[in-house]
Amino acid sequence: MAFRTIQVNHESGIATITLNRPERRNAISYELIDELLAALDELEKSASRVVVFTGAGRVFCAGMDLEELKSLTGKTHEENIKDSARIATLFRRIYDFPKPTIAAVNGSAVAGGAGIATMCDFTIAAANARFAYSEVHIGFIPAIVSAILVWQVGHKVARDLLLSGRQVDANEAHRYGLVSEVTEVDELMPRAYELARRLLENSPASLRETKNLLNSFIAKQLDAQISQAVEANAASRETDDFREGIASFLEKRKPNWSQK
Repeated sequence: MAFRTIQVNHESGIATITLNRPERRNAISYELIDELLAALDELEKSASRVVVFTGAGRVFCAGMDLEELKSLTGKTHEENIKDSARIATLFRRIYDFPKPTIAAVNGSAVAGGAGIATMCDFTIAAANARFAYSEVHIGFIPAIVSAILVWQVGHKVARDLLLSGRQVDANEAHRYGLVSEVTEVDELMPRAYELARRLLENSPASLRETKNLLNSFIAKQLDAQISQAVEANAASRETDDFREGIASFLEKRKPNWSQK
């Protein structure tokens, strides 16, 4: 399949998915979501046994695309549910993917971009990488990623990251367990491929079954949490604060929040 927003390369059992919208800071569009899902379907059936995610240029992923943000405030509840379920499907697909996944974070990973990095089995970050679950800054809620983030870092750290929306550097992310390893910028991809090659030495069946076992421990709870998160995500898009947050972001001004 030919892709417009991503590149997929195969070499020696390793597939690399590159978010390829550098002119848009690799921002997430609905087309990119659909292409990532299609690529993962292809890769599950392919001979490649490890998948590496990275971003073109100097940014991993800047979150939702500005053009997509503009359209969110005018949608119906049913449309918001459908959109929320779409991003939830992508996150869960990466999280549950039967082959090992590695995020090679080459720069900023913001909002949904941080979400993609969070879903991978391994997250290797360049020393200049930054992470932010910044949805609260625009009157939104980081609902989908929160369902998995609390399992990874615990409630206290998750509350810090999600309620503040603050940016953390690679080393702080490593301390929290968001990042498996921090490396120099020019060593990022070599290190990711070194890890991938080490994984290739293991039994493919054992890797698959181990991932399946680990995911099964929280599958029922995660199903319920993500279903709840989809509803919360959609509902948040229909609030005055969300509309004000998007407007202030687009107009490059401070938001005037409601006092509710």
